[in-house]
Amino acid sequence: MAQHTSRPGPLGRLGVRVTEHGRLVAIAWIAVVIGLGIFAPSVEKKLSGAGWQADGSESVAVRDLAQEHFGGNASHAIQVVVHSTDGPLSGAEGTRVIAQVTRALEAEPRLAAVVPPVPGASLSPDGRTAVVLAGAGVDTNEMVRVASDLKEELQALSTPTVEVNPTGSSLLWSDFNEANLEAMLTSEMVSWPVTLAILVLAFGALVAAGLPLLLTLAGLIASAGSLVLVNELVPVSIWAMNFAMMFALALGIDYALFLVVRYRAARAARPDASREAVAQAIAETMDTAGKAVLLSGATVLVSLSAVLLVPSPSFRSMAGGIMIAVVFVLAATLTLLPLVLARLDDRINRLALPWAKAGDHRSPVFARWGAHLWRRPVAWGLGATVVLLVLAAPVVGLKTGMPSIKVLPEDASARVGYEQVKDAFGPGAPGMLQVVVDRADADAAATVLAGDPGIQGVLPALPASDGSDLALLQAVPTVDPSDPDLPATVERLRAGLPASALVGGAAVENIDLTDQLHRSTPLVIGVVLLLGFLLLLIALQAPLIALLGTLASLLSTAAAFGVARRLFQDGHGSGLLGFEHQGFLDAWAPVFFFAMIFAIAMDYTVFLLASAKEHWERSGDPREAMVGAVAHSGRVIFAAGGVMVAVFFTFALSGPLPPKEMGVILGVAVLLDAFLVRLVLLPVLLRLSGRAAWATPAWLRRILPRITFAHD
Repeated sequence: MAQHTSRPGPLGRLGVRVTEHGRLVAIAWIAVVIGLGIFAPSVEKKLSGAGWQADGSESVAVRDLAQEHFGGNASHAIQVVVHSTDGPLSGAEGTRVIAQVTRALEAEPRLAAVVPPVPGASLSPDGRTAVVLAGAGVDTNEMVRVASDLKEELQALSTPTVEVNPTGSSLLWSDFNEANLEAMLTSEMVSWPVTLAILVLAFGALVAAGLPLLLTLAGLIASAGSLVLVNELVPVSIWAMNFAMMFALALGIDYALFLVVRYRAARAARPDASREAVAQAIAETMDTAGKAVLLSGATVLVSLSAVLLVPSPSFRSMAGGIMIAVVFVLAATLTLLPLVLARLDDRINRLALPWAKAGDHRSPVFARWGAHLWRRPVAWGLGATVVLLVLAAPVVGLKTGMPSIKVLPEDASARVGYEQVKDAFGPGAPGMLQVVVDRADADAAATVLAGDPGIQGVLPALPASDGSDLALLQAVPTVDPSDPDLPATVERLRAGLPASALVGGAAVENIDLTDQLHRSTPLVIGVVLLLGFLLLLIALQAPLIALLGTLASLLSTAAAFGVARRLFQDGHGSGLLGFEHQGFLDAWAPVFFFAMIFAIAMDYTVFLLASAKEHWERSGDPREAMVGAVAHSGRVIFAAGGVMVAVFFTFALSGPLPPKEMGVILGVAVLLDAFLVRLVLLPVLLRLSGRAAWATPAWLRRILPRITFAHD
């Protein structure tokens, strides 16, 4: 018979101490939430909007040189397109509007030199379209803020016959971030009530269902405020907050769900209202479910840390933002939640549904399902594997590229101006190439540019405005900036231009970032897989099942990207989801989404296998380990998976293309992983491997730290 009076483990002792010092813990959390919450409301304004670049690349060097030596005529300069629908701009109204645009730009101190339209360069042959160039006087992140501050004022200068539309990379990111923020807020408004409904059904009581949301809210506020503070030291992408909010909501609910279910079962086993019974229930909850949550959080952090290997500010800040959110949610789960559970105790079951059984930790439905899988493992295992392989097969033909102008709404200023520039100056004009070269090599560089079949025209060389021995040449490609032929042109130019020449421009920055991502993706995937396996090995002390759990996560991830290829590259379902497919998947998706999907997949893996290990330690029976794990964790995985799918799929219903990609890829991955891999394939692997699943070589046992999940 189990002895429930044994000394708790480290997490059990933490839980008991939290309840014993409840006032201190509560005050500490209130101070954290209020202290960081003061900064949280400014998160959308403070965080940066750019950072999508490959640090150390040639194109970034060109941008820096252009900003420093050529009056800010860099890739992140603002281009204000003035277009007349009623004759040339040389008329009175066109002249007046151009003058007003020029004055508005010159009044902004963060801009450098303002260059009026130049015939033959920035004034179209028919005189109907002109571009006023406002040089970048600050870095890319601040230029996005400048774009946000100026675009409404500039557009307001339009008349019935003269349109004003600022465009360029800074405007693109400003418009995109604005559309993305609106989509995120809409999705969150939809996902919260759906999440609450799923939680009520999972917990069977309104009070218990509200705990995960309150816990997540505390983590969200703290992480938002901390990101604002971090941004004072290092620029943080606004996407870091978007992803952090989504991850905090999903993981916070997962973790709270796991602990609350376990606590209710522990209290049902000791129904007396004594302080000792509550403390024992908290200790048991923390030593079992709490340990699984801690290990799950560690796998998430380890997986996301691999993204930091990508030398791009946006990727590193996004990964860092999610990691900060996970740390806060994890801290709240392991300290604040035990205190709330102990204080509420039986009141956690208030406002219960009529059919709910508060202390029913072992689900009869999932117990029967586990027993069925035990009897017929081959049929179910083969079926699940075939489905996953069929869905994963298209990943072989996956193509990637940086987002095109199509990610913006059709009425966005940057897109309207972009299309007007294309119509007036040619398809490659919005993606002007910039070449910084020693002045002595300028003529030779111009000759190479003019002779390249991928170049439509070359503008006269500009001497450096500060007198340095440099020249800037600008060339118009023959193709659109997102055309797959442009990288070949850039490669030829870099090989043929004089040695002093550096090739850049906004389109080239995207090309360099795509190349960097292609180089980094295998490394990131390898590191994620290795670290995930090692963490499972340490947690479970069983090399075979740690390996199988890691490979199963890889299979569901590949299937999610196979579905993404059909949707976003081939365009199947584009009408249903309301997007223009680009013919490729955004280049940042494989590396970043792989880490995110793998982190979530390992989250469920830890929940299931930690429960299986607990049953194995108690019984030494492979059947009890497998069936017991499904019976005790199946309902939690099912409910948590349902919440995550609901959260992610809401992002697929609104907004620009990248959030749709995020919502669909993550939603499909969780759907497959939670319901097909964790509740079918992984239990089958436990069944087929039997005792070998938990075997540990003696030499390995000696070097691994001793970790157990059974609470006796």
